[in-house]
Amino acid sequence: MKIPEDKIYIYALANAVKYHGKPNQGAVLGKMLSEYPPLKQDMKALGKAVFEIVSKVGRISVEAQRKELEKLAPALLEEKHEEQKIEVPALKNAVSGKVVMRLAPSPSGPLHIGHAYVLALNSELAKKYHGKLLLRLEDTNPENLDPQAYTMIPEDANWLTGKNVQEVFIQSERLPLYYEHAEKIIKMGNAYICTCDSEEFHTLLIAGKACPCRELSAAEHLSRWKKMFNEYKPGDAVMRIKTDLQHPNPAMRDWPAFRINESPHPHMDRKYKVWPLMNFAVAVDDHLLGITHTVRGKDHMDNEKRQKYLFDYFGWKPPTHAYVGRINFEGFDLSTTQTRKKIENKEYLSWDDIRLPFLRAFKRRGYQPEAFVQFALGMGLHESDKTVSQEEFYKLLNHYNKEIIDPAANRYFLVFNPVEVKVIGAPQRDVHLLLHPNDSARGERIFTAEDRFYLNKDDVDKLQEDRLHRLMDCLNFTKEGKKFLFHSQDYDPFREAKNKGLIMHYLPVRKDLVPVEVLLPNGTTKKGFGEPELKKLKIGDIIQAERFGFVRLDAINNGVYSFWFTHK
Repeated sequence: MKIPEDKIYIYALANAVKYHGKPNQGAVLGKMLSEYPPLKQDMKALGKAVFEIVSKVGRISVEAQRKELEKLAPALLEEKHEEQKIEVPALKNAVSGKVVMRLAPSPSGPLHIGHAYVLALNSELAKKYHGKLLLRLEDTNPENLDPQAYTMIPEDANWLTGKNVQEVFIQSERLPLYYEHAEKIIKMGNAYICTCDSEEFHTLLIAGKACPCRELSAAEHLSRWKKMFNEYKPGDAVMRIKTDLQHPNPAMRDWPAFRINESPHPHMDRKYKVWPLMNFAVAVDDHLLGITHTVRGKDHMDNEKRQKYLFDYFGWKPPTHAYVGRINFEGFDLSTTQTRKKIENKEYLSWDDIRLPFLRAFKRRGYQPEAFVQFALGMGLHESDKTVSQEEFYKLLNHYNKEIIDPAANRYFLVFNPVEVKVIGAPQRDVHLLLHPNDSARGERIFTAEDRFYLNKDDVDKLQEDRLHRLMDCLNFTKEGKKFLFHSQDYDPFREAKNKGLIMHYLPVRKDLVPVEVLLPNGTTKKGFGEPELKKLKIGDIIQAERFGFVRLDAINNGVYSFWFTHK
Protein backbone atom coordinates (compact mmCIF):
# COMPACT_ATOMS: atom_id res chain seq x y z
CA MET A 1 0.00 0.00 0.00
CA LYS A 2 1.30 3.45 -0.88
CA ILE A 3 1.86 5.59 2.19
CA PRO A 4 -0.69 8.47 2.18
CA GLU A 5 1.66 11.29 3.13
CA ASP A 6 -1.10 13.88 2.73
CA LYS A 7 -3.01 12.18 5.56
CA ILE A 8 0.10 12.07 7.73
CA TYR A 9 0.50 15.78 7.14
CA ILE A 10 -3.09 16.52 8.17
CA TYR A 11 -2.90 14.41 11.31
CA ALA A 12 0.45 15.96 12.23
CA LEU A 13 -1.10 19.41 11.89
CA ALA A 14 -4.11 18.42 14.01
CA ASN A 15 -1.87 16.97 16.70
CA ALA A 16 0.35 20.06 16.66
CA VAL A 17 -2.61 22.43 17.06
CA LYS A 18 -3.94 20.31 19.90
CA TYR A 19 -0.63 20.31 21.76
CA HIS A 20 0.53 23.90 21.33
CA GLY A 21 2.68 23.48 18.24
CA LYS A 22 4.51 20.30 19.17
CA PRO A 23 3.21 17.27 17.23
CA ASN A 24 3.77 13.87 18.74
CA GLN A 25 5.26 11.31 16.38
CA GLY A 26 3.82 8.33 18.25
CA ALA A 27 0.30 9.77 18.27
CA VAL A 28 0.39 10.44 14.53
CA LEU A 29 1.78 6.98 13.83
CA GLY A 30 -0.97 5.40 15.92
CA LYS A 31 -3.63 7.38 14.09
CA MET A 32 -2.31 6.21 10.72
CA LEU A 33 -2.18 2.56 11.77
CA SER A 34 -5.72 2.81 13.13
CA GLU A 35 -7.06 4.20 9.87
CA TYR A 36 -4.81 2.19 7.51
CA PRO A 37 -4.11 -1.24 9.09
CA PRO A 38 -2.28 -2.58 5.97
CA LEU A 39 0.51 -0.08 6.66
CA LYS A 40 1.65 -2.38 9.47
CA GLN A 41 3.33 -4.45 6.75
CA ASP A 42 5.82 -1.64 6.10
CA MET A 43 6.43 -0.10 9.50
CA LYS A 44 9.94 1.03 8.64
CA ALA A 45 8.82 3.15 5.69
CA LEU A 46 5.78 4.44 7.55
CA GLY A 47 7.87 5.41 10.59
CA LYS A 48 10.33 7.29 8.38
CA ALA A 49 7.54 9.17 6.62
CA VAL A 50 5.84 10.09 9.88
CA PHE A 51 9.13 11.27 11.39
CA GLU A 52 9.96 13.50 8.44
CA ILE A 53 6.48 15.03 8.20
CA VAL A 54 6.11 15.55 11.96
CA SER A 55 9.52 17.25 12.01
CA LYS A 56 8.46 19.50 9.14
CA VAL A 57 5.21 20.47 10.88
CA GLY A 58 7.06 21.10 14.13
CA ARG A 59 9.25 23.72 12.46
CA ILE A 60 6.42 26.01 11.40
CA SER A 61 4.69 28.46 13.70
CA VAL A 62 1.50 27.61 15.58
CA GLU A 63 -0.38 30.22 13.58
CA ALA A 64 0.81 28.66 10.32
CA GLN A 65 -0.15 25.18 11.55
CA ARG A 66 -3.64 26.39 12.37
CA LYS A 67 -4.10 28.16 9.02
CA GLU A 68 -2.85 25.10 7.12
CA LEU A 69 -5.19 22.79 9.02
CA GLU A 70 -8.08 25.18 8.49
CA LYS A 71 -7.42 25.02 4.74
CA LEU A 72 -6.97 21.23 4.49
CA ALA A 73 -9.27 19.80 7.20
CA PRO A 74 -11.33 22.46 9.01
CA ALA A 75 -13.43 19.81 10.72
CA LEU A 76 -10.39 18.66 12.68
CA LEU A 77 -9.66 22.22 13.71
CA GLU A 78 -13.15 22.58 15.11
CA GLU A 79 -12.83 19.50 17.30
CA LYS A 80 -12.78 20.32 20.99
CA HIS A 81 -10.00 18.64 22.89
CA GLU A 82 -11.13 19.48 26.37
CA GLU A 83 -10.71 17.19 29.35
CA GLN A 84 -13.88 16.08 31.03
CA LYS A 85 -14.83 18.78 33.50
CA ILE A 86 -14.68 17.72 37.12
CA GLU A 87 -18.05 18.48 38.68
CA VAL A 88 -18.65 19.72 42.21
CA PRO A 89 -20.53 16.95 44.10
CA ALA A 90 -24.03 17.40 45.44
CA LEU A 91 -25.09 17.92 49.06
CA LYS A 92 -28.09 16.27 50.64
CA ASN A 93 -30.83 18.56 51.94
CA ALA A 94 -29.16 21.63 50.42
CA VAL A 95 -31.22 24.71 49.62
CA SER A 96 -29.57 27.31 47.41
CA GLY A 97 -28.76 30.47 49.34
CA LYS A 98 -29.26 28.77 52.70
CA VAL A 99 -26.15 26.57 52.97
CA VAL A 100 -23.60 27.45 55.68
CA MET A 101 -20.42 25.38 55.91
CA ARG A 102 -17.25 25.58 57.96
CA LEU A 103 -13.65 24.55 58.21
CA ALA A 104 -12.51 24.06 61.78
CA PRO A 105 -8.76 23.45 62.16
CA SER A 106 -6.76 23.71 65.35
CA PRO A 107 -4.26 26.61 65.25
CA SER A 108 -1.26 24.38 65.83
CA GLY A 109 0.34 25.55 62.59
CA PRO A 110 -0.58 26.72 59.08
CA LEU A 111 -2.63 24.67 56.62
CA HIS A 112 -1.06 21.71 54.82
CA ILE A 113 -2.10 19.64 51.81
CA GLY A 114 -4.46 17.52 53.90
CA HIS A 115 -6.34 20.62 55.05
CA ALA A 116 -6.40 21.85 51.45
CA TYR A 117 -8.39 18.80 50.32
CA VAL A 118 -11.21 19.29 52.85
CA LEU A 119 -11.17 23.10 52.65
CA ALA A 120 -11.44 23.08 48.86
CA LEU A 121 -14.41 20.71 48.97
CA ASN A 122 -16.20 22.88 51.55
CA SER A 123 -15.50 26.06 49.61
CA GLU A 124 -16.64 24.71 46.25
CA LEU A 125 -19.82 23.28 47.78
CA ALA A 126 -20.58 26.61 49.45
CA LYS A 127 -20.09 28.35 46.10
CA LYS A 128 -22.24 25.80 44.28
CA TYR A 129 -25.18 26.47 46.60
CA HIS A 130 -24.55 30.23 46.90
CA GLY A 131 -23.95 29.74 50.59
CA LYS A 132 -21.44 30.87 53.21
CA LEU A 133 -18.12 29.42 54.31
CA LEU A 134 -16.97 30.08 57.85
CA LEU A 135 -13.55 29.49 59.38
CA ARG A 136 -13.51 28.46 63.02
CA LEU A 137 -10.24 28.08 64.92
CA GLU A 138 -10.75 25.34 67.49
CA ASP A 139 -8.32 26.27 70.25
CA THR A 140 -10.02 25.08 73.44
CA ASN A 141 -7.03 22.92 74.27
CA PRO A 142 -4.41 25.45 75.46
CA GLU A 143 -1.56 23.09 74.68
CA ASN A 144 0.23 22.57 71.35
CA LEU A 145 -0.98 25.81 69.80
CA ASP A 146 1.07 28.21 67.67
CA PRO A 147 0.40 31.95 68.16
CA GLN A 148 1.35 32.62 64.53
CA ALA A 149 -1.31 30.18 63.29
CA TYR A 150 -4.08 32.62 64.24
CA THR A 151 -2.85 34.79 61.37
CA MET A 152 -1.47 32.13 59.03
CA ILE A 153 -4.58 29.94 58.82
CA PRO A 154 -6.99 32.71 57.71
CA GLU A 155 -4.39 33.86 55.16
CA ASP A 156 -3.98 30.32 53.81
CA ALA A 157 -7.74 29.71 53.74
CA ASN A 158 -8.48 32.91 51.85
CA TRP A 159 -5.68 32.21 49.37
CA LEU A 160 -6.97 28.70 48.63
CA THR A 161 -10.64 29.67 48.38
CA GLY A 162 -10.22 32.94 46.50
CA LYS A 163 -11.30 34.95 49.56
CA ASN A 164 -14.41 32.84 49.98
CA VAL A 165 -14.19 32.78 53.79
CA GLN A 166 -16.96 35.11 54.98
CA GLU A 167 -16.17 35.15 58.73
CA VAL A 168 -13.51 33.89 61.12
CA PHE A 169 -14.34 32.72 64.64
CA ILE A 170 -11.97 31.80 67.46
CA GLN A 171 -13.37 29.42 70.04
CA SER A 172 -11.27 30.74 72.93
CA GLU A 173 -13.06 34.08 72.47
CA ARG A 174 -16.45 32.35 72.85
CA LEU A 175 -16.02 30.71 76.26
CA PRO A 176 -18.84 32.71 77.95
CA LEU A 177 -21.25 31.17 75.40
CA TYR A 178 -20.06 27.67 76.28
CA TYR A 179 -20.37 28.40 80.01
CA GLU A 180 -23.93 29.63 79.48
CA HIS A 181 -24.92 26.41 77.74
CA ALA A 182 -23.08 24.30 80.30
CA GLU A 183 -25.19 25.78 83.11
CA LYS A 184 -28.37 25.29 81.07
CA ILE A 185 -27.73 21.61 80.46
CA ILE A 186 -26.80 21.03 84.11
CA LYS A 187 -30.09 22.64 85.19
CA MET A 188 -31.88 20.39 82.68
CA GLY A 189 -30.43 17.37 84.47
CA ASN A 190 -28.57 16.17 81.39
CA ALA A 191 -25.03 16.86 82.61
CA TYR A 192 -23.15 16.48 85.88
CA ILE A 193 -19.83 17.30 87.52
CA CYS A 194 -17.89 14.14 88.25
CA THR A 195 -15.21 14.16 90.98
CA CYS A 196 -14.55 10.41 90.90
CA ASP A 197 -11.09 8.96 90.54
CA SER A 198 -10.51 8.48 86.81
CA GLU A 199 -9.64 4.78 87.09
CA GLU A 200 -12.66 4.13 89.31
CA PHE A 201 -14.93 5.94 86.84
CA HIS A 202 -13.48 4.00 83.91
CA THR A 203 -14.18 0.68 85.65
CA LEU A 204 -17.81 1.66 86.25
CA LEU A 205 -18.13 2.98 82.69
CA ILE A 206 -16.98 -0.30 81.14
CA ALA A 207 -19.44 -2.14 83.36
CA GLY A 208 -22.27 0.17 82.25
CA LYS A 209 -22.84 1.47 85.78
CA ALA A 210 -23.37 5.00 87.01
CA CYS A 211 -20.78 6.68 89.20
CA PRO A 212 -21.90 8.11 92.62
CA CYS A 213 -21.90 11.66 91.18
CA ARG A 214 -24.40 10.99 88.42
CA GLU A 215 -27.54 10.92 90.57
CA LEU A 216 -26.80 14.01 92.67
CA SER A 217 -29.14 16.98 92.35
CA ALA A 218 -28.81 19.67 89.72
CA ALA A 219 -28.25 22.19 92.53
CA GLU A 220 -25.24 20.19 93.75
CA HIS A 221 -23.80 20.01 90.25
CA LEU A 222 -24.26 23.76 89.77
CA SER A 223 -22.33 24.26 93.00
CA ARG A 224 -19.58 21.94 91.79
CA TRP A 225 -19.58 23.73 88.44
CA LYS A 226 -18.75 27.01 90.19
CA LYS A 227 -16.01 25.29 92.18
CA MET A 228 -14.34 24.30 88.90
CA PHE A 229 -13.54 28.01 88.41
CA ASN A 230 -12.19 28.85 91.87
CA GLU A 231 -11.55 25.76 94.00
CA TYR A 232 -10.96 22.56 92.07
CA LYS A 233 -7.59 21.83 90.49
CA PRO A 234 -6.81 20.04 87.23
CA GLY A 235 -8.02 16.44 87.51
CA ASP A 236 -10.33 17.14 90.48
CA ALA A 237 -13.52 17.48 88.44
CA VAL A 238 -14.90 16.92 84.94
CA MET A 239 -18.27 17.86 83.51
CA ARG A 240 -19.94 14.93 81.75
CA ILE A 241 -22.93 14.66 79.42
CA LYS A 242 -25.45 12.01 80.41
CA THR A 243 -25.94 9.42 77.69
CA ASP A 244 -26.91 5.74 77.55
CA LEU A 245 -24.77 3.80 80.02
CA GLN A 246 -25.64 0.62 78.14
CA HIS A 247 -24.51 1.97 74.78
CA PRO A 248 -22.64 -0.80 72.91
CA ASN A 249 -19.74 1.58 72.36
CA PRO A 250 -18.25 2.51 75.76
CA ALA A 251 -16.81 5.70 74.23
CA MET A 252 -20.38 7.00 73.87
CA ARG A 253 -21.17 6.59 77.57
CA ASP A 254 -21.26 9.82 79.61
CA TRP A 255 -18.58 11.56 77.58
CA PRO A 256 -16.58 14.47 79.06
CA ALA A 257 -17.56 18.02 78.09
CA PHE A 258 -15.45 20.35 80.29
CA ARG A 259 -12.20 19.99 82.23
CA ILE A 260 -9.78 22.19 84.14
CA ASN A 261 -6.52 23.18 82.47
CA GLU A 262 -4.34 25.90 83.99
CA SER A 263 -1.77 25.98 81.20
CA PRO A 264 -1.22 29.43 79.67
CA HIS A 265 -3.15 29.88 76.44
CA PRO A 266 -1.35 31.56 73.48
CA HIS A 267 -4.41 33.69 72.70
CA MET A 268 -5.97 34.16 76.15
CA ASP A 269 -2.98 33.70 78.47
CA ARG A 270 -4.43 32.72 81.90
CA LYS A 271 -7.84 34.36 81.58
CA TYR A 272 -9.62 30.98 81.67
CA LYS A 273 -8.97 27.65 83.38
CA VAL A 274 -12.21 25.75 82.58
CA TRP A 275 -12.19 24.65 78.98
CA PRO A 276 -14.80 22.82 76.87
CA LEU A 277 -13.73 19.72 75.05
CA MET A 278 -14.16 19.55 71.31
CA ASN A 279 -17.58 17.87 71.12
CA PHE A 280 -19.30 20.37 73.40
CA ALA A 281 -17.82 23.47 71.77
CA VAL A 282 -18.44 22.15 68.25
CA ALA A 283 -22.09 21.33 68.90
CA VAL A 284 -22.81 24.73 70.46
CA ASP A 285 -20.98 26.58 67.70
CA ASP A 286 -22.57 24.63 64.87
CA HIS A 287 -25.97 25.60 66.24
CA LEU A 288 -25.22 29.24 67.06
CA LEU A 289 -23.42 29.86 63.78
CA GLY A 290 -26.20 28.26 61.74
CA ILE A 291 -24.07 25.52 60.19
CA THR A 292 -26.29 23.53 57.83
CA HIS A 293 -23.76 21.11 56.31
CA THR A 294 -20.34 19.77 57.17
CA VAL A 295 -17.74 17.87 55.18
CA ARG A 296 -15.07 16.31 57.36
CA GLY A 297 -13.00 13.21 57.85
CA LYS A 298 -14.86 10.02 58.64
CA ASP A 299 -12.90 9.73 61.88
CA HIS A 300 -15.48 12.24 63.18
CA MET A 301 -18.42 9.84 62.77
CA ASP A 302 -18.42 8.93 66.46
CA ASN A 303 -18.16 12.61 67.37
CA GLU A 304 -21.35 13.24 65.40
CA LYS A 305 -23.09 10.66 67.59
CA ARG A 306 -21.78 12.31 70.77
CA GLN A 307 -22.82 15.77 69.60
CA LYS A 308 -26.29 14.56 68.69
CA TYR A 309 -27.04 14.12 72.42
CA LEU A 310 -26.61 17.88 72.84
CA PHE A 311 -28.73 18.69 69.80
CA ASP A 312 -31.48 16.45 71.14
CA TYR A 313 -31.31 17.85 74.70
CA PHE A 314 -31.47 21.45 73.49
CA GLY A 315 -34.02 20.71 70.76
CA TRP A 316 -31.74 21.88 67.97
CA LYS A 317 -31.65 20.67 64.37
CA PRO A 318 -28.23 19.15 63.64
CA PRO A 319 -26.32 19.86 60.42
CA THR A 320 -26.31 17.39 57.57
CA HIS A 321 -22.95 15.65 57.73
CA ALA A 322 -20.90 14.25 54.85
CA TYR A 323 -17.63 12.41 55.32
CA VAL A 324 -14.47 11.82 53.38
CA GLY A 325 -12.07 8.97 53.83
CA ARG A 326 -8.58 9.52 55.09
CA ILE A 327 -6.02 10.40 52.43
CA ASN A 328 -2.64 9.03 53.39
CA PHE A 329 -0.18 11.36 51.69
CA GLU A 330 2.64 8.86 51.50
CA GLY A 331 6.09 10.35 51.95
CA PHE A 332 4.90 13.66 53.43
CA ASP A 333 5.30 14.72 57.07
CA LEU A 334 2.13 16.69 57.87
CA SER A 335 2.77 16.95 61.62
CA THR A 336 2.70 20.59 62.69
CA THR A 337 4.23 19.62 66.04
CA GLN A 338 7.26 17.93 64.51
CA THR A 339 7.63 20.61 61.85
CA ARG A 340 7.56 23.39 64.45
CA LYS A 341 10.34 21.67 66.38
CA LYS A 342 12.43 21.40 63.23
CA ILE A 343 11.90 25.09 62.49
CA GLU A 344 12.95 25.94 66.04
CA ASN A 345 16.02 23.71 65.58
CA LYS A 346 16.88 25.51 62.30
CA GLU A 347 16.35 22.34 60.23
CA TYR A 348 13.79 24.31 58.23
CA LEU A 349 13.88 28.06 57.64
CA SER A 350 10.17 28.69 58.24
CA TRP A 351 6.70 27.33 57.51
CA ASP A 352 7.15 28.26 53.84
CA ASP A 353 10.39 26.31 53.46
CA ILE A 354 10.40 24.86 49.94
CA ARG A 355 10.78 21.32 51.32
CA LEU A 356 7.54 21.43 53.33
CA PRO A 357 4.04 20.26 52.28
CA PHE A 358 2.34 23.37 53.67
CA LEU A 359 0.29 25.73 51.50
CA ARG A 360 2.57 28.65 52.26
CA ALA A 361 5.48 26.80 50.63
CA PHE A 362 3.44 25.81 47.58
CA LYS A 363 2.21 29.38 47.15
CA ARG A 364 5.77 30.70 47.28
CA ARG A 365 6.83 28.16 44.65
CA GLY A 366 4.22 29.39 42.19
CA TYR A 367 1.41 26.86 42.64
CA GLN A 368 -2.05 28.31 42.11
CA PRO A 369 -5.01 27.71 44.46
CA GLU A 370 -7.15 26.46 41.56
CA ALA A 371 -4.77 23.52 41.15
CA PHE A 372 -5.54 22.36 44.70
CA VAL A 373 -9.26 22.81 44.05
CA GLN A 374 -9.06 20.59 40.97
CA PHE A 375 -7.06 18.02 42.92
CA ALA A 376 -9.69 17.96 45.67
CA LEU A 377 -12.59 17.66 43.25
CA GLY A 378 -10.73 14.89 41.46
CA MET A 379 -10.37 12.99 44.75
CA GLY A 380 -14.12 13.47 45.26
CA LEU A 381 -16.49 13.27 48.20
CA HIS A 382 -16.10 9.62 49.19
CA GLU A 383 -15.69 7.74 52.45
CA SER A 384 -13.15 5.28 51.11
CA ASP A 385 -9.59 5.73 52.34
CA LYS A 386 -6.91 6.49 49.78
CA THR A 387 -3.14 6.39 49.66
CA VAL A 388 -1.53 9.01 47.44
CA SER A 389 2.20 8.72 46.87
CA GLN A 390 4.40 11.76 46.42
CA GLU A 391 4.83 10.84 42.77
CA GLU A 392 1.08 10.58 42.16
CA PHE A 393 0.33 13.74 44.14
CA TYR A 394 2.81 15.86 42.22
CA LYS A 395 1.80 14.33 38.91
CA LEU A 396 -1.81 15.39 39.45
CA LEU A 397 -1.11 18.74 41.08
CA ASN A 398 1.51 19.71 38.50
CA HIS A 399 -0.86 18.79 35.69
CA TYR A 400 -3.59 21.05 37.06
CA ASN A 401 -1.13 23.83 37.86
CA LYS A 402 0.51 23.74 34.44
CA GLU A 403 -2.86 24.23 32.75
CA ILE A 404 -3.22 27.45 34.74
CA ILE A 405 0.27 28.97 34.53
CA ASP A 406 1.47 27.77 31.12
CA PRO A 407 -0.59 30.22 28.99
CA ALA A 408 0.75 33.24 30.91
CA ALA A 409 4.36 32.16 31.49
CA ASN A 410 6.87 33.75 29.11
CA ARG A 411 9.83 31.65 27.98
CA TYR A 412 13.44 32.52 28.77
CA PHE A 413 16.87 30.88 28.66
CA LEU A 414 18.62 30.24 31.97
CA VAL A 415 22.05 28.59 31.84
CA PHE A 416 23.25 26.92 35.05
CA ASN A 417 26.84 26.17 35.99
CA PRO A 418 27.77 27.94 32.74
CA VAL A 419 30.72 26.95 30.60
CA GLU A 420 31.99 29.37 27.96
CA VAL A 421 32.62 27.83 24.54
CA LYS A 422 33.74 29.27 21.24
CA VAL A 423 32.17 27.94 18.05
CA ILE A 424 34.92 28.42 15.49
CA GLY A 425 33.64 29.92 12.25
CA ALA A 426 30.20 30.88 13.58
CA PRO A 427 28.81 33.93 11.77
CA GLN A 428 27.22 36.84 13.58
CA ARG A 429 23.46 36.69 13.45
CA ASP A 430 20.31 37.89 15.23
CA VAL A 431 18.30 35.09 16.81
CA HIS A 432 14.57 35.78 17.19
CA LEU A 433 12.82 33.85 19.96
CA LEU A 434 9.12 34.22 20.85
CA LEU A 435 8.27 35.13 24.41
CA HIS A 436 5.52 32.52 24.15
CA PRO A 437 5.28 29.92 21.36
CA ASN A 438 1.48 30.20 21.19
CA ASP A 439 1.21 33.97 21.28
CA SER A 440 3.35 35.79 18.74
CA ALA A 441 1.58 39.05 19.59
CA ARG A 442 3.33 38.99 22.95
CA GLY A 443 6.61 39.81 21.25
CA GLU A 444 10.04 38.24 21.07
CA ARG A 445 13.54 38.30 22.48
CA ILE A 446 16.40 38.98 20.10
CA PHE A 447 19.90 37.65 20.69
CA THR A 448 22.84 39.03 18.76
CA ALA A 449 24.94 35.89 18.59
CA GLU A 450 28.57 35.74 17.47
CA ASP A 451 30.91 32.86 18.22
CA ARG A 452 31.01 32.74 22.03
CA PHE A 453 28.26 31.13 24.10
CA TYR A 454 27.50 30.02 27.63
CA LEU A 455 26.24 26.43 27.80
CA ASN A 456 25.07 24.30 30.72
CA LYS A 457 28.01 22.28 31.98
CA ASP A 458 25.79 19.19 32.05
CA ASP A 459 25.13 19.65 28.32
CA VAL A 460 28.79 20.20 27.53
CA ASP A 461 29.71 17.02 29.38
CA LYS A 462 27.27 15.05 27.19
CA LEU A 463 28.59 16.29 23.85
CA GLN A 464 29.99 13.52 21.66
CA GLU A 465 32.35 13.77 18.75
CA ASP A 466 31.15 12.74 15.29
CA ARG A 467 27.74 14.15 16.15
CA LEU A 468 25.94 17.22 14.88
CA HIS A 469 24.69 19.36 17.76
CA ARG A 470 22.37 22.35 17.68
CA LEU A 471 21.94 25.59 19.59
CA MET A 472 18.19 26.24 19.49
CA ASP A 473 17.16 28.48 16.59
CA CYS A 474 20.76 29.55 16.17
CA LEU A 475 23.29 27.18 14.60
CA ASN A 476 24.63 23.63 14.26
CA PHE A 477 28.13 22.60 15.31
CA THR A 478 30.38 19.62 15.83
CA LYS A 479 32.89 18.80 18.55
CA GLU A 480 36.42 17.71 17.67
CA GLY A 481 38.58 17.16 20.71
CA LYS A 482 38.28 20.35 22.72
CA LYS A 483 37.20 22.41 19.72
CA PHE A 484 33.69 23.36 18.63
CA LEU A 485 33.30 23.87 14.89
CA PHE A 486 30.51 25.70 13.08
CA HIS A 487 28.60 23.48 10.65
CA SER A 488 25.46 25.31 9.48
CA GLN A 489 22.67 27.61 10.60
CA ASP A 490 19.33 26.25 9.49
CA TYR A 491 17.43 23.47 11.17
CA ASP A 492 17.16 21.37 8.00
CA PRO A 493 20.80 20.20 7.96
CA PHE A 494 20.43 19.10 11.57
CA ARG A 495 17.15 17.33 10.87
CA GLU A 496 18.56 15.51 7.88
CA ALA A 497 21.80 14.52 9.60
CA LYS A 498 22.19 10.85 10.46
CA ASN A 499 24.46 11.72 13.37
CA LYS A 500 22.17 14.08 15.28
CA GLY A 501 23.30 14.93 18.80
CA LEU A 502 21.94 17.34 21.41
CA ILE A 503 19.65 20.34 21.01
CA MET A 504 20.64 22.90 23.62
CA HIS A 505 19.67 26.30 24.88
CA TYR A 506 22.43 28.82 25.51
CA LEU A 507 23.27 32.45 26.10
CA PRO A 508 25.56 34.58 23.94
CA VAL A 509 28.50 35.83 25.98
CA ARG A 510 27.70 39.45 26.80
CA LYS A 511 28.14 41.82 29.74
CA ASP A 512 24.48 42.45 30.52
CA LEU A 513 23.48 38.87 31.39
CA VAL A 514 21.55 38.53 34.65
CA PRO A 515 22.99 36.49 37.55
CA VAL A 516 20.33 33.95 38.58
CA GLU A 517 19.80 31.24 41.16
CA VAL A 518 16.97 28.73 41.47
CA LEU A 519 16.06 27.08 44.76
CA LEU A 520 15.07 23.45 44.16
CA PRO A 521 12.50 21.38 46.11
CA ASN A 522 15.28 19.46 47.90
CA GLY A 523 16.70 22.70 49.30
CA THR A 524 19.71 22.92 46.98
CA THR A 525 20.38 25.83 44.62
CA LYS A 526 21.39 26.02 40.96
CA LYS A 527 23.28 29.15 39.87
CA GLY A 528 24.06 30.69 36.52
CA PHE A 529 23.04 33.40 34.05
CA GLY A 530 19.77 34.49 32.48
CA GLU A 531 18.73 36.69 29.58
CA PRO A 532 18.80 40.49 30.01
CA GLU A 533 15.01 40.41 29.38
CA LEU A 534 14.62 39.03 32.93
CA LYS A 535 15.15 42.56 34.22
CA LYS A 536 11.58 43.35 33.15
CA LEU A 537 10.15 40.83 35.64
CA LYS A 538 8.45 41.70 38.92
CA ILE A 539 8.61 39.76 42.16
CA GLY A 540 6.05 36.96 41.96
CA ASP A 541 6.19 36.56 38.17
CA ILE A 542 6.22 32.97 36.93
CA ILE A 543 8.23 32.10 33.82
CA GLN A 544 9.26 28.95 32.04
CA ALA A 545 12.99 28.43 31.91
CA GLU A 546 13.27 26.52 28.65
CA ARG A 547 14.37 22.89 28.95
CA PHE A 548 14.24 23.25 32.74
CA GLY A 549 10.78 24.09 34.08
CA PHE A 550 8.54 26.76 35.56
CA VAL A 551 10.07 29.05 38.18
CA ARG A 552 8.75 31.97 40.25
CA LEU A 553 10.78 35.10 40.93
CA ASP A 554 11.07 35.27 44.72
CA ALA A 555 13.57 38.07 45.32
CA ILE A 556 16.19 40.34 43.76
CA ASN A 557 19.24 40.77 45.98
CA ASN A 558 22.29 42.77 44.89
CA GLY A 559 21.40 42.22 41.26
CA VAL A 560 20.93 38.45 41.64
CA TYR A 561 17.51 37.20 40.52
CA SER A 562 16.43 34.48 42.95
CA PHE A 563 13.77 32.05 41.69
CA TRP A 564 11.94 29.17 43.34
CA PHE A 565 11.37 26.04 41.26
CA THR A 566 7.71 25.29 40.61
CA HIS A 567 7.66 22.15 38.46
CA LYS A 568 8.46 20.85 35.00
